[in-house]
Amino acid sequence: MNENLFKKVEKKTNINKNTILSLAEKLKSGNFKDEKVLNEVISELSYMTGRDISAEKREKIIKAIKNDKVPNDIENKW
Repeated sequence: MNENLFKKVEKKTNINKNTILSLAEKLKSGNFKDEKVLNEVISELSYMTGRDISAEKREKIIKAIKNDKVPNDIENKW
């Protein structure tokens, strides 16, 4: 991944590259059509960033992921 993306994410979230890569490694074997797995990932990210995620927003995120509505090129979103 592009180093600039990691820097942008770290600047916005205070989560460093190693933490991101560690989480990504954990997610490799995850089933992203499984709502339980998605809830766990969202909870962990919420905790890591110190941001609460409403139930409504959580459901929107899960629905988007399960329906393959997440853009492939998120790097350009920041």
